[in-house]
Amino acid sequence: MRRLPIRAQVTLAFAAALALVLLAAGAFVYLRFEDELQRTVDSGLRSRAAEVTALRASGSTLATARSAALVEDEESFALVLSSSGRQLDATPGAPAVRLGRAELRGAGPRFVDREHGAADGEPARLLAVHEGGEVVVVGAALDDQREALAALLTLGGLGLAVALLLGSAAGYWVAGIALRPVEAMRAEAEAITGTPGRRLPVPPVADEIGRLGTTLNAMLERLERSAAKERRFVADASHELRTPLTILKSEIDVALAVQRSPPELRAALASTGEETDRLIRLAEDLLVLARADEGQLPIVPERVALRELLDGVAARNGGRGDIVVDAPPGLTVEADRRRLLQAVTNMLDNALRHGDAPVELSAEDGDGQVRIGVRDHGPGFPPGFAARAFERFARPDAGRSGGGAGLGLAIVDAIARAHGGSATVAPADPGVLVTISLPARSSFPHPRAQG
Repeated sequence: MRRLPIRAQVTLAFAAALALVLLAAGAFVYLRFEDELQRTVDSGLRSRAAEVTALRASGSTLATARSAALVEDEESFALVLSSSGRQLDATPGAPAVRLGRAELRGAGPRFVDREHGAADGEPARLLAVHEGGEVVVVGAALDDQREALAALLTLGGLGLAVALLLGSAAGYWVAGIALRPVEAMRAEAEAITGTPGRRLPVPPVADEIGRLGTTLNAMLERLERSAAKERRFVADASHELRTPLTILKSEIDVALAVQRSPPELRAALASTGEETDRLIRLAEDLLVLARADEGQLPIVPERVALRELLDGVAARNGGRGDIVVDAPPGLTVEADRRRLLQAVTNMLDNALRHGDAPVELSAEDGDGQVRIGVRDHGPGFPPGFAARAFERFARPDAGRSGGGAGLGLAIVDAIARAHGGSATVAPADPGVLVTISLPARSSFPHPRAQG
């Protein structure tokens, strides 16, 4: 089932609300008018009852009364009944009225509505008043009042329908004006396709539509940055893959071009193996980053002794005296040992490749965080590079030269975020300090023991 357009939905909602308001107002007016008509009739009945009482007290009879208030053809009448209900006196043309015991013997005036109480069989309203053992009954036909109420109901219904149509048309027009900025945004969004730098028109008023336009423009800016980042990533990855592949092709071509001696062939194969290893590392690094982007980087948490891990990283680099480890013996963190080892190794490789000795490996805890840092004593990052140090394929233009694909720190950042932590770089004067901060108490579920 297709949904109605927003403009139609707004118009229908406005029409429904307007109909409820008009119905409530019409019902109020109708009930008030009906009440006023009844008050008028009751007031007239009381006046006529007082006149009949005065007339009876003067010794006159209703049959000879000439008062238009008492006798109005088929509209008003008066009777005098005994306490048993027998008619004692009546105005000319008055209908026969039968009252119940409560009206005949009850105290005080009583109003009674009868569907066929008037002389012409129309509905009437009666007033019974007890006076000196007699019951004075005056009545008034209600056909005029009923006709007035019917006319009011007809006119009110027609007025409600006309007001509802006019109000709905006005609502449709106003909804169109209100949604005009949205239509302008839609048209501009359709034209933006393939045209970077364009933005949606935002109304000058800071209302809901203005905030929507601002939010959409911010989203467009993020999408453009993301697309530019992806294009740069693809270009850099293509460049990084092309270099080892070109070397591999050259080594193979040279080995096959002429008769080579066994040592030369071994050297060519060794170079080919190095480039193959480089391709494998690059593919593995790209796979880690792709999984991190999808939130699917596998993390198997366990209790890791940081002093032992840092000593092992330093030992794998030949136990060089220019690598210094500073970590308390009992400090541990709940993390994936293999991923944490990969992150620290990347940080150390980056420091050894681009910085100067000594390189310091440190670990400390505080404020619910465990911080692992690697500091070198080199020339430091060039101005502005620290802000993009964790971007993929990011390399300083000057000051820190060396090999590598520029993915090491990007992987460090991805591993830190996968653990619920963060990675930062800061100048150390001299050198650079790269730090990863991990929660001291991980929220990862412990893996079940394999039996």
